Amino acid sequence: MKKIFLLFFVWSCLFLNVSGQGEVEQVGEFGFTAGAAHYFGDLNTRGKINRPKQALGIFYKKQFNNYLGIRASAHYAQLGYSDIYSQEDYQKRRNLSFNSDIFEFAIQGDFNFFKFIPGDRYYYFTPFVSLGLGAFTFNPYAYLQDKQVYLRPLGTEGQNRSYLDPTTNIKRSPYSNTAICFPIGAGIKYNLSNNVNLSFQITHRLTLTDYLDDVSTTYVGLDKFTSVNGQTSVAGLLQDRSYETGIPIGVEGRQRGLSKQKDQFIIAEIGVSFSISTYKCPSYK
Repeated sequence: MKKIFLLFFVWSCLFLNVSGQGEVEQVGEFGFTAGAAHYFGDLNTRGKINRPKQALGIFYKKQFNNYLGIRASAHYAQLGYSDIYSQEDYQKRRNLSFNSDIFEFAIQGDFNFFKFIPGDRYYYFTPFVSLGLGAFTFNPYAYLQDKQVYLRPLGTEGQNRSYLDPTTNIKRSPYSNTAICFPIGAGIKYNLSNNVNLSFQITHRLTLTDYLDDVSTTYVGLDKFTSVNGQTSVAGLLQDRSYETGIPIGVEGRQRGLSKQKDQFIIAEIGVSFSISTYKCPSYK
């Protein structure tokens, strides 16, 4: 008889949601996100948000208590910008542009400001902040005569031509298409039911690369790019596109980008997640 009572008690704690029988505890959640991404860097020096592109993500979060959790996430995003959107005369004359697909994996710590318990009408909403570390891949490209051309293999700032930087006297080497980022974000989360949550989050990524847009330092001069059959190479045409807006400005040593400022990007996203919960049973004694 005692064993039957114990089995019934456990069953009640697992499947019933009656006050006094137990408390729901969220131990984790997994979900999906969709939103928009935007780039900030050498082509968008004023931090304008006027060319958002799509972003998609998935995540899993381990919840340690009602306030603290750690999240593992993966994102795909598109970034891009052009000098034609600038109000600066120099940038309009420079006339550079890029697009890139981003694939990111990150680990973030989340902190809820309020106690959050799925299914509880008193603790169904909380703002939160997050901070983490991530890595992402990128591969900038531009269009020349309506054809997509990847920029990194071209070495538009002399990376493939043993070019010595005149300020450091160090040879410019090809940049890596993998970089580290530091996601810093804030958002809100709302519990729709015992198992389903809705969230909105904005996360800014500080990165350790200045070549997200293939623009960083100075021009190396058109003469450094080999001509093919007496014509300027594709690399030469894409390293300085000011010829499309007037007299070419890309003389050796002239500023092409701001190497002291790393590129950044931001993702704003709406998420739907599914709670992984357990029930804390009170003692039957």
